[in-house]
Amino acid sequence: MSRRRPQAGLTLIEVMIASAILATMMAITWKTIANTSETRITFENFEQRNHELRMAMGRITRDFEAAYLSKNEDQNSTSPRTMFISKPASKAPEVRFSTLGHRVLWADANESEQTVISYVVRTDPATKNTIDWVRREQRRPSNQHVDDEPAEYDVIIRDMQTVKLEFWNWKNLDWQDTWDTTQSDGQKGWLPSRVKITIIVKDPGGKDYKLTTQARILMQEPLNFVQ
Repeated sequence: MSRRRPQAGLTLIEVMIASAILATMMAITWKTIANTSETRITFENFEQRNHELRMAMGRITRDFEAAYLSKNEDQNSTSPRTMFISKPASKAPEVRFSTLGHRVLWADANESEQTVISYVVRTDPATKNTIDWVRREQRRPSNQHVDDEPAEYDVIIRDMQTVKLEFWNWKNLDWQDTWDTTQSDGQKGWLPSRVKITIIVKDPGGKDYKLTTQARILMQEPLNFVQ
């Protein structure tokens, strides 16, 4: 009579080793997937932040490039319709200037290309520790005080750290951080030829991120239609 062969199987140690290998492989796979997803989210955040900053820098540059002055107004007014004023401050300078850069969005609109732009610092109401740089546009220049005129506000840069503006004084051939066309002892009646804009923000990784660009003011001489 033939002898029955014993049934083949796995020992307890072999089962435990196989389970440990499977668990290790699953942990490695899960870690890889998690790292890939985190990297993708971080990359998207960086791209979104870069896009926001590029758009902001482009808009700021266009505003400065269209700056202008006019002599067709009362030159002794305390609140002239056209001006270029910038004074340094802790986080960002107090800057206000007249431009011809307003874009009329519909036909027969009761407005022109003239506008007054200000850049101001505002605390984000949703996050008290976040400071934004806000663009203020006053569409109808007047001789009233800037705070008495209605304006539109738009957050230009979220969560900014510092902003520095420098103006090229083409008479002295140097950069300076103050400009005021409304004061007789300032730069009355003339504009800088270039504006250097330096902005420091926090990137999505929490590190300082610095951007620098320059705007060339196209209209150097004040408008004057009086013969």
